[in-house]
Amino acid sequence: MPVEIPGAVTGASDTAETAICRCLNERDRHLFCHGPKRILALDGGGVRGAITVAFLERIERVLSERLGEQVHLANWFDLVGGTSTGAVIAGALALGYTTEDIRKFYLELAPKVFKRSFWIWRVLSGRPKFDAAALRKEIDRVVGKRMLGSEDINTGFCLISKRMDTGSPWILANNPRAPYWKTKTGKGGYIGNEHYPLANLVRASTAAPFYFEPELMEIVEQEKPGLFIDGGVTPHNNPSVFLFLMAILKAYKIGWKATPEDLTIVSIGTGTHRERVMPEELGMGKTAQLTYRALMSLMNDVQTFALTQLQYLGKCLTPWWIDSELGALEDEGPASGKMFRFLRYDVRLELPWIEKELGSEIEKDIWFGRKLTQTDIIRMRSMDDPTIIDDIYKLAQIAAEKQVKAEHWMGAMPTWCADRRPAAKIRTMAPKEPETPSIAFRAWYRMAKALSYLRSALVRRSAE
Repeated sequence: MPVEIPGAVTGASDTAETAICRCLNERDRHLFCHGPKRILALDGGGVRGAITVAFLERIERVLSERLGEQVHLANWFDLVGGTSTGAVIAGALALGYTTEDIRKFYLELAPKVFKRSFWIWRVLSGRPKFDAAALRKEIDRVVGKRMLGSEDINTGFCLISKRMDTGSPWILANNPRAPYWKTKTGKGGYIGNEHYPLANLVRASTAAPFYFEPELMEIVEQEKPGLFIDGGVTPHNNPSVFLFLMAILKAYKIGWKATPEDLTIVSIGTGTHRERVMPEELGMGKTAQLTYRALMSLMNDVQTFALTQLQYLGKCLTPWWIDSELGALEDEGPASGKMFRFLRYDVRLELPWIEKELGSEIEKDIWFGRKLTQTDIIRMRSMDDPTIIDDIYKLAQIAAEKQVKAEHWMGAMPTWCADRRPAAKIRTMAPKEPETPSIAFRAWYRMAKALSYLRSALVRRSAE
């Protein structure tokens, strides 16, 4: 790290010609050099992160076709952030991996991590539903021994977790101007953010209660470690609003300009639906069922509120209907004017929306070859069922073809001080030996898929 605080000298009177650049790496140029800025925010959602992957592949392809060269998203975006499964994907992007590599990694990872065998015995014995060992192993394989301050993280990166021993959301970024970046010694001291192992941070952001054990991480030397769980239990499962605030609030010392010409925010979801519960559906154990369903609906409510704020504050190129009172807020905004360009890509996991928006494409042989049913849609709403990944990935590919348009992606690659341009090298995941699924795994997968359809059919019938 340089002795001086890294970054271009910025301010209202600065220009590209007069700015003095002290940025020594790609990360700092993205965060601190002059010019329009771009944020990519990725929602949490368990195995439904496959939806995010499909949209990212489409974005990378559209940009590459428009610019006539292979575009890497770590070069295009200046700040990439995510929650839970979004943190895994955002971290891989920031490290320089292509969307093709991320797709392979993600589609291989989820079936291993969310394997349901014997989970009932784990829960009855007081343990989380899934063993985090597979998740930790795969994250370690991709992230290695890097720290949050590693300078080969190619762009700004942020993830969201929840620290339970202090009761506060922890939103950590590789911003070297952040207040807690450097280690403080002596009374009231702490380990600086730059020294936190990146693998531990990503694991912490994915440690969903009930599903995975929490992550312990040393914050103050020779004291009890911090207790971290999934960032999806904070108000920031859609991290877009906080990433915007991080970019403009004085406390974070990034200081981007908030105008549609200077800032673009791209938000990608993992599928949404409105949780509806009728009294006759609850039956035995109705108190526990209602509690669980209420908590799940709260996550959707928080995401809807984030979308409301972003569509009000931003110039939205892809407006989404909020509710019957607000509509899509196309004609609403602050008196001072819109503060950024805003793009939201997602899939509503509701049959009427899918039939209207995706239409007959679904019935083509290259996709599903038939109409989807309500049972199909209920099944796709699961966040921990690895047997849905192929189906939600295909659904998202259809949606991405329709939603991600070339005219959304105007502009050129960034040009920084002294005419520097992004030059992050594409990183390739080490190829793995092809694995032939064992007979036991194939049998488990067939049984798990059959049970997945059975559960969804029972849910559908109880709601009729």
